[in-house]
Amino acid sequence: MKTHSENPNLASITAGLVTIIAVALSLYQLYTAGIATLTALIQRTIHLGAILVLTFLLKPPFARVSKDRLSLWVVIDWILAAAAICCTAYICFNLSEIFERQGDWLLSDRLVSIIGVLLVMEACRRVIGLFMTGICLVAILYAYFGPYMPELIIHKGYSLERISTTLWLTTEGIFGLPIGVASTFVFVFVLFGAFLEVTGGGQFFIDLAYALTGRFSGGPAKTAVVASGFMGSVSGSAVGNVVATGSFTIPMMKKVGYRPHVAGAIEAAASTGGQLMPPIMGAGAFLMAEFTNTSYLTIIKVALVPAVMYYLTVLLFVHFEAQKYGLAGQPRQSLPRPLKVIKDGLHFIIPVAILVYVLVANYSPMMAGFVAVVSTLAASLAADTLRWATGGRRLPGKPESAVGIGGLLAREMRMIFKALESGAKNAIMVSVACAAAGIIVGMVTLTGMGLKFSSLVIDLSFGIEVFAILLIGAASLVLGMGLPVTASYIVLATLAGPALLDMGVPLLVAHMIVFWYSQDANVTPPVSLASFAGAGVAGANPMQTAFTSWKLAKGLYIIPIIMAYRPLLGMGKNYELMHWQVVWTMFVTTLGLVAFAAVLERYFFRALTWFETALFALAAVGLFWPAYWADAIGLALMVAAVGIHKFRAPAGTQNAPNG
Repeated sequence: MKTHSENPNLASITAGLVTIIAVALSLYQLYTAGIATLTALIQRTIHLGAILVLTFLLKPPFARVSKDRLSLWVVIDWILAAAAICCTAYICFNLSEIFERQGDWLLSDRLVSIIGVLLVMEACRRVIGLFMTGICLVAILYAYFGPYMPELIIHKGYSLERISTTLWLTTEGIFGLPIGVASTFVFVFVLFGAFLEVTGGGQFFIDLAYALTGRFSGGPAKTAVVASGFMGSVSGSAVGNVVATGSFTIPMMKKVGYRPHVAGAIEAAASTGGQLMPPIMGAGAFLMAEFTNTSYLTIIKVALVPAVMYYLTVLLFVHFEAQKYGLAGQPRQSLPRPLKVIKDGLHFIIPVAILVYVLVANYSPMMAGFVAVVSTLAASLAADTLRWATGGRRLPGKPESAVGIGGLLAREMRMIFKALESGAKNAIMVSVACAAAGIIVGMVTLTGMGLKFSSLVIDLSFGIEVFAILLIGAASLVLGMGLPVTASYIVLATLAGPALLDMGVPLLVAHMIVFWYSQDANVTPPVSLASFAGAGVAGANPMQTAFTSWKLAKGLYIIPIIMAYRPLLGMGKNYELMHWQVVWTMFVTTLGLVAFAAVLERYFFRALTWFETALFALAAVGLFWPAYWADAIGLALMVAAVGIHKFRAPAGTQNAPNG
């Protein structure tokens, strides 16, 4: 007896339904981005409902299950899709009543909430994998079994009703900040990337990058780092920067050979650094000036050098990755000519120029994304129409036969629908990841775990600065799961900052340390929104991307410790500094970062032996250690490590690689 029957129409029916839902979701996102805004919970609920339906229709529960055959699993998927519609529609149609009966929940509220949470976890399992699903489950179990936890993290515990309704019927859980980010500007920028890809803009920027940087080792990735620094400095959002510049840079990196998760991680790490780069610093410069009663000019002056050092670290990782995997530059004669590329794709520069203007003009990221999508579409339609009119009424890319105006319109409409569908499908991964992250965020908020970390800093640091700084980093990671970067900085400066001041750290240095660590949740698992956004654009596994971006962004953790112990910001503890001391600190810290990057990648001019790795590691420790005698030892070890490495290198690798 057959367990499932062939149904050739099932695949086409599913594909048609997916297309309708995906196009409708993209149009809905464009409408809410540029025309009319909705209540946060309604906006996020409709978005997540559509994403869950697309997930269950597109992603099989197991690899061996075929969506082309009518089977029990396919029926279950359709039931899950229907349940997702019901659970999200329940919020939309009962929003006022839900607000009125907060805490006095009906049986239907509890049932819908439990089903909704389970649907998100199942979608997470299918799209991301068991690792993050397990983290979500652990967070829920921690909230439920609070009284049985170790003393340091004990809490009163919460009922299943409280946990499920908090996660599903409020903006403190699944519909909190992470899905809010995904359902607003992240989606429109992903859609922007889809329109660029479909209209040929993506290929234009890839060709242009090849023409300009193709001869360098890992050139597009290095361009991505620099471009993300400039864009992130003014955009005010690491995630927004990832999806804006990543639309161009991530495909470039993948095309030259970077693995998808590495490409997404490079963009995430580079975009996070944009928040550290003057002049805007994601509004941090203005806040810090108020908190410390320091001039804005002073803030941006002292912030510049550490930010440049951070980008140097990311560039080193990029370069070593390119060298390690043989991503060498190409001969100039094999690359496209820049002038010809620009001439053929000049109309694609217009949307980018408009996007940059809108961001610099301080419009919202959602409006910037909306304008980018509309301008890309308008520029492409105008260029295609002009080519059709001047090219003998032949369609662009299809010179074999002439067509009328109807044929041109049909082609353009197919292109638009393809972009709308592709944009929604590309957003599934990042939206599901952010919805699952909302479970973790909700449990951290409900149990008070974030504030527990901050209040424990003084007790657990034993008066040792480095311990206090590391604990602040841990607290910022937990707080960063549920708070925007700016809010995380404010809370940390209020709760944990005084601990550094009591240890003698200057006021501005203490605030700069706290501000740097408030960025780490963007690139540190398990909730790293910038990494998830990069994974969505790159089509990579979110957790794999997150762990890689965590490695690339190691400067984010090391440089603040240097700030506390050495005059990296031009100020120190209770003594007058000479200019040479500041310059010396910058010099040895930079060399230490070079050595540290070489150790993590186990690569310099070529692959490092274990002995060479140990020498570079000891050199990094010496150069970071806050004493001049340690600097001398570190410099000697660095010279020895480079000399031995160069002397032992095989023939043909005696010189540093180009690029």
